[in-house]
Amino acid sequence: MMNILGIIPARYASSRFPGKPLALINGKSMIQRVYEQVSKSKSISKTVVATDDDRIVDAVINFGGEVMSTSAEHPNGTSRCFEVYKKLDSEKPGFYDAVVNIQGDEPFIEPSQIAMLCSLISKKNTQIATLAKKIIATDELFNPNVVKLVFGLHKNVLYFSRNPIPFNRNIDEDGWAENCDYYKHIGIYGFKPEVFDEINQLTPSKLEETENLEQLRWLENGYQIKADITETETIGIDSPEDLRKLINKS
Repeated sequence: MMNILGIIPARYASSRFPGKPLALINGKSMIQRVYEQVSKSKSISKTVVATDDDRIVDAVINFGGEVMSTSAEHPNGTSRCFEVYKKLDSEKPGFYDAVVNIQGDEPFIEPSQIAMLCSLISKKNTQIATLAKKIIATDELFNPNVVKLVFGLHKNVLYFSRNPIPFNRNIDEDGWAENCDYYKHIGIYGFKPEVFDEINQLTPSKLEETENLEQLRWLENGYQIKADITETETIGIDSPEDLRKLINKS
């Protein structure tokens, strides 16, 4: 069995939703809900929250989770996770066979989805792994906060975009989701350690800066991202409005 490290990056100072990791969902903070879902997965050997904010540190300690403080200067969650990975790898060199980055705004990520990702990153030739889900609702398809992806016959990702891809040239937009299979990206990644080290040495790329999607840097530099398709719906929280909708539904 592989030793897989699960890291949850959590930043307090989000421009769209300040304090998001500590927002309450039916009495529990978002970060606690993510942590508990990851901890249920038997595929993950160790779960750690990576944060630069003492309020998040205190919250994680209070619910009994494991947390590590990081620099406040990280440009993205992958970089924050990498700092934690390097600290742990220095204590146990080569112990972890893979690293999984679970976004801190996916409070309902399922252990079965984490297991699916861990199975994918465990394969010999997989460099980076992620998940996708078929889009059903037209409003999701045209929401720029919902990242879309396309992949080839062997599920190697070709591109990620905030726009719907592919463009459906001969169909009215209302019929796009019925006429073609569109997929949204689920906020979870798996990395082989050597690849994780390499991608964190890369400089920002043009496509990344244009779409504001860090994974495009990896594709531009020739790394292969393998996707698997989940049928389980997840609810990512990007804004206070997303949270209000979720609470009103429950």
